[in-house]
Amino acid sequence: MPYEYNKTLTPNAQDLRKNMTLDEKHLWYDFLKRLPLTVNRQKMIGPYITDFYIHSAKIVIELDGIQHEMLETKTKDEKRDEYFKSYGITVLRYSNAVLRENFNFVCEDILNHLGLDYEVLKK
Repeated sequence: MPYEYNKTLTPNAQDLRKNMTLDEKHLWYDFLKRLPLTVNRQKMIGPYITDFYIHSAKIVIELDGIQHEMLETKTKDEKRDEYFKSYGITVLRYSNAVLRENFNFVCEDILNHLGLDYEVLKK
């Protein structure tokens, strides 16, 4: 069943897809795009736009910049995560710093949550 979403977010989601951050581009082109699963960029779910969404695994992947360290933003992120959790969706959050400093760790963690290993990327 497709998730309901706020149709007024469509232009925002399209703009975010066209103007991904450098870290989103890195994760997308160097890893997520190569997965043998459908990965959506800037997928709208309910009142939110996710960075990446893998429907078959019910996993949202979020890359967080330094603004996510502020208390107000952390509170909003917790509310988002609870919303997704209410639909059985797991949220994986990685800071941009962790992505830059340990890209392989992030990729391995995502693969572990998907129940896959690096061998699937070689096919």
